[in-house]
Amino acid sequence: MKTDNLTIAIIGLGYVGLPLAVEFGKKRPVTGFDINQKRIAELQEGRDHTLEVSREELVEAKHLSYTANASDLEAANVYIVTVPTPIDEHKRPDLTPLIKASETIGKTLKKGDIVIYESTVYPGATEEECVPVLERVSGLVFNRDFYAGYSPERINPGDKEHRVTNIKKVTAGSTPETADLVDALYNEIITVGTHKAGSIKVAEAAKVIENTQRDLNIALINELAMIFNKMGIDTEAVLQAAGSKWNFLPFRPGLVGGHCIGVDPYYLTHKAQTIGYHPEIILAGRRLNDGMGEYVVSQLVKGMLKKRIHVEGARVLVMGLTFKENCPDLRNTRVIDIVRELQEYNTNVDVYDPWVSKPEAEEEYGIVPVDEPDSGTYDAIIIAVGHQQFQNMGAEQIRRLGKESHLIYDLKYLFPADQSDLRL
Repeated sequence: MKTDNLTIAIIGLGYVGLPLAVEFGKKRPVTGFDINQKRIAELQEGRDHTLEVSREELVEAKHLSYTANASDLEAANVYIVTVPTPIDEHKRPDLTPLIKASETIGKTLKKGDIVIYESTVYPGATEEECVPVLERVSGLVFNRDFYAGYSPERINPGDKEHRVTNIKKVTAGSTPETADLVDALYNEIITVGTHKAGSIKVAEAAKVIENTQRDLNIALINELAMIFNKMGIDTEAVLQAAGSKWNFLPFRPGLVGGHCIGVDPYYLTHKAQTIGYHPEIILAGRRLNDGMGEYVVSQLVKGMLKKRIHVEGARVLVMGLTFKENCPDLRNTRVIDIVRELQEYNTNVDVYDPWVSKPEAEEEYGIVPVDEPDSGTYDAIIIAVGHQQFQNMGAEQIRRLGKESHLIYDLKYLFPADQSDLRL
């Protein structure tokens, strides 16, 4: 098979799949498939609620069509899977979306077809979990009748500088010929080139450690922040001083959520445990980062007590609900840990976030964000997400939201130290 003859189907049109579909759709026939009919209707109308792709970019993808009908995938000979890979309530990998996507593909899979996975998994998952599903449903034989590839996503939601086309892409294939074809295919849209890995397992491992490394670095800084808080030292001032050295890494403390950093390490630790190795450093970092919401609230409560602000029944404003600044993505946001911990103290919590969809926030977390926070009504204010709107408000305007005696906890270092009462 040559790249000239490739017709692509992309399974899953979220933060990863849609930008990919749009870029390929500018060059060759692409069918974008998603089980969410509402999402398909939205895209057919030229709208993307994730804000990753503009209306103009959707128009530019002239060869891209959208469908929720699996039978429309039959014309494809390359399938790219970009579905979520979450964890369950016990922090175990949940491969359900991946398995269901593989079953869908298996129903239309033909001899000579290639299935490429972009979803983050543990090393071995593509060939050990997904390929058997493709074989079972299609009746075809792997690496004789059909082939597999892996090219892990590196999408950064809300980032308008690092886009799918200018982020170097790792590629891999189940045979040398497949690896070459997959690499050539992605090189059509990736302007900065690709890195062809030696095997699918190498590519899977590379992806999962990218975010594990970042998770551990943030955990270290979070622990340092706890130590410096006990010593009465401003963490940001320490990091700025240390950052004057050329090789000091510029990590900052905070909540670690989202669909990657707060999830991917559990995929690696799960696989490690199945082969008889109990990871210590990775899980220690995860425990520390998972506990940051509780720590933030404990610091806030101590601050309120020092100012003689009654905690039970207090009104607290949490500014921001998304997992990161300047994007509407609510997946695995750890701001929810702060909200729930505050509710344990019987406080009245308002959440304000101009980026989020209210129906989505209510469906996902049972939270209905306020339209606008009321001035002069809050005993404490937590700036939990560094949205540009909050920075534009300025510390003085945010202060006016509080009562005469109140606290501001600037979790994101949005303002200088003397403009807030508490920081990490």
